[in-house]
Amino acid sequence: MRILIEGGRVIDPAHAVDEQMDLLIEDGRIIRLIRNAAGSTPSSTGKGKSSKGSKSQVNEIGPVDRVMDATGLVVCPGLIDMHVHLRQPGREDKETIASGTMAAARGGFTAVCCMPNTDPVNDSRSVTDFILDTSKREGAVQVYPVGAITKGLRGEELAEIGELFEAGCVAISDDGRPVMSAELMRRAMEYAAMFDLPVIQHSEDLHLSGRGVVHEGFVSTDLGLRGIPAASEAVMVARDILLAELTGARLHIAHVSAAESVRLIRDAKARGVRVSCEATPHHIALTEDAIRGFRTHAKMNPPLRSEADRQALLEGLCDGTIDVIATDHAPHTVQEKEQELDLAPFGVIGLETALAVTLTTMVHSGMLSLSVAIAKLSSEPARILNLPKGRIAEGTDADITIFDPNRDWTVESSTFASKSRNTPFDGWRLKGGAVATLVAGKVVWEA
Repeated sequence: MRILIEGGRVIDPAHAVDEQMDLLIEDGRIIRLIRNAAGSTPSSTGKGKSSKGSKSQVNEIGPVDRVMDATGLVVCPGLIDMHVHLRQPGREDKETIASGTMAAARGGFTAVCCMPNTDPVNDSRSVTDFILDTSKREGAVQVYPVGAITKGLRGEELAEIGELFEAGCVAISDDGRPVMSAELMRRAMEYAAMFDLPVIQHSEDLHLSGRGVVHEGFVSTDLGLRGIPAASEAVMVARDILLAELTGARLHIAHVSAAESVRLIRDAKARGVRVSCEATPHHIALTEDAIRGFRTHAKMNPPLRSEADRQALLEGLCDGTIDVIATDHAPHTVQEKEQELDLAPFGVIGLETALAVTLTTMVHSGMLSLSVAIAKLSSEPARILNLPKGRIAEGTDADITIFDPNRDWTVESSTFASKSRNTPFDGWRLKGGAVATLVAGKVVWEA
């Protein structure tokens, strides 16, 4: 099938491209990039809408099956979410590969990386094969599995990391649980380095966080809730940076939330340590005050922290310390989240709001350029995970996100494609959102 995307503002951070351009797609790949003179757009013969253009341009493009008019829209590399919980196998009541990937498509994501805390845990080839086979049959977007660091996520014995790599895992992580043993984490890094696999760490010292449910600070004291100190994250970040420096492994810190963590990562990068990190839209946009009213939809781990921590995240995103924006999409049932705050599970969903929250919070405020924001949602995850994605060039897979940066809309969780509704942004007025999502040249979702 031949598709022409015309008239859009093409932004490709990997190639420093930001200009009006048309894309010609055939058989799932980008075959032509057509730069427009004086803002004109070439026409085409064949099905769909056409725009005025010279006869030479018409003949050059040839017939197409569909023309997608992207006038006034941004066309960019398909967004990649490197931190998602799809829950399948084992908790299909919360989410499935089908529902989670459709939520991703609606949010503009063409690929997601699913964490291993399924039931059974993705600590073996058989579970990885199941995820990949199911995603090929039922998934709307590309799914890249992340394998477990330890068997059963128990933190006692390494999983078969080589087997997971051969089966198709793009990283290893015990996400949801930290690897508490420094010795075991060192061995995991040494093993992963043999395959150039990133080690993704949920940075938390369980002895410090204890039975805490929110950030330790003024709000936790005011509400009488057990707190989780920022140090519980930072001390683990510090330990793992030292281990990465020792082993030469590639360390990725998931969902950074604390100012001290940002400082530690910035200093490590300056020393040449192979460390990267991500921040979530909810940690960028919200603080501990969102938990007031005992709102379980604002309960996640790591917790929403102070305004000073949030400002440190914004600074880290602006100066490049924080490489990636990832959702940590963690669906739960309505019944689970309707419990009292102490008992409700940690986690919020984010696939269908991440782009809009990023644009509203970072881009429209003038903190980040549109190109840098897109990079943190596409080319940077691809770089960290060694994926042949995140760029627009002739011959590459036609994984494309088309979005309207100025679309005003109100979040209504009841309309989500996700099976879960646990978003802290329900009712928020946001600016910007996906219009169409193409995976391998196929339109998998459009508004």
